[in-house]
Amino acid sequence: MIRLFPLIFVLLWSSAFITTKPIVDYSDPFAALAFRFSIVAFGFFLFSFFKQQKILVPKKNAFESIFSGVLFHGFYLGGVFFSISKGLPTGIAALVVTLNPVLTNALAGPLLNEKVTWKQWVGVILGFLGATIVLGLDVGTGLPTIGIIAVCVSLVAVTSATLWQKKLSNNLSLPVSNMYQAIGGFIFHLIIVLFFAKPYIDFSSTFIIAMSHQILLVSFGAFTILMYLIKHNSASKTVSVFFLIPATSAVIAWIFLNETLNIYDIFGFAIASIGVFIATRENK
Repeated sequence: MIRLFPLIFVLLWSSAFITTKPIVDYSDPFAALAFRFSIVAFGFFLFSFFKQQKILVPKKNAFESIFSGVLFHGFYLGGVFFSISKGLPTGIAALVVTLNPVLTNALAGPLLNEKVTWKQWVGVILGFLGATIVLGLDVGTGLPTIGIIAVCVSLVAVTSATLWQKKLSNNLSLPVSNMYQAIGGFIFHLIIVLFFAKPYIDFSSTFIIAMSHQILLVSFGAFTILMYLIKHNSASKTVSVFFLIPATSAVIAWIFLNETLNIYDIFGFAIASIGVFIATRENK
């Protein structure tokens, strides 16, 4: 089952791009994320409580996890949601964030003392090439500048969060760590809502379905798997699977939203898959 974690993660994380647009269509992005992570934090609290896990942890460990949540759930997701709410196509947002493995590979050596092999670099290059083919080289004109800036902040945040999470020395259980990270995300978005945004949420059926998907399958499912993979694998290998996300999102949109899937999408998916295989396979 553990061997399937990368595949399950890619499927669940990719599906989040499909449900982000409906959420920002019916709410302020920061209000929606504050609402989401209040529920996620409470959910992990209940799980940890009934599993009799130690919830009150040393301040150092709590701060480390909260800060990780600010990076992952705050700056990363906040940037993605905000950029899409400002009109940036989800495909472009996915492509920019796909640069995460490139930055992580470049920084994992000097910051984490990880050995990034030439095979991993070949895999990274192929992965990014495949993702670019899927999303298209012509990104068009008239893209919102504020959206581009926001998604670039997301890119830096998710890379920093991955390296920070790998560097953490605490031994908190995943549910407890995830609870504190969700608290960090909630605090971040609550501050934005209180001082910078005009919060509103239209609890339409579309919003409820999309938000339920992101809470249950993405926050409880995909994010927990990501934390497990970062903990048990090198940072550079873990994030290589991100290259499959744009292509998988395209396939999901084709299946459930009747969006077009052409020969370039399939070709790009194949190249990205080869790249991820090269970058993540064990050296013999």
